[in-house]
Amino acid sequence: MNAKNEHDFKVGDHVVYPAHGVGIVQGVETQEVAGSSLELYIITFDHEKMTLRVPTKKAKTAGLRSLAEGNVVSQALTTLKGRARVKRTMWSRRAQEYEAKINSGDLISIAEVVRDLHRSDSQPEQSYSERQLYESALDRMAREVAAIERIDREAAITLLHKSLQKAA
Repeated sequence: MNAKNEHDFKVGDHVVYPAHGVGIVQGVETQEVAGSSLELYIITFDHEKMTLRVPTKKAKTAGLRSLAEGNVVSQALTTLKGRARVKRTMWSRRAQEYEAKINSGDLISIAEVVRDLHRSDSQPEQSYSERQLYESALDRMAREVAAIERIDREAAITLLHKSLQKAA
């Protein structure tokens, strides 16, 4: 195989794009852009009903990665069991930090957000924005765990909730 056709990801691979979570590589195509040809990964995100085109040469710098390895998943699940760390800073500042962690695409950072924003039934109700960030982080984490474990999203959420309950 010549170097021109070697890619980090193959058609059918599950990949993680930081801002959108888990997608599937549908193909690689070449497009003419400003007079030069550009090779692109075509990635679909079913949950967002979206298709993304990422230049193959810039995929790694854009943060595109393979699904997390097993040790990262177990580390993320262990993170869920940890004690919530909530800084005493203004909510707007914390919300920005949580958003940045979710969009980092890093499974352990996302697990930290899930852990920090999780509320057991005995705890006071969350604000709307806390709930939104929690749901967003939980969904992002569940989709990756589901793809890794080859289970559906609901089963992955159940798995995550079990880890969160152990923490309580």
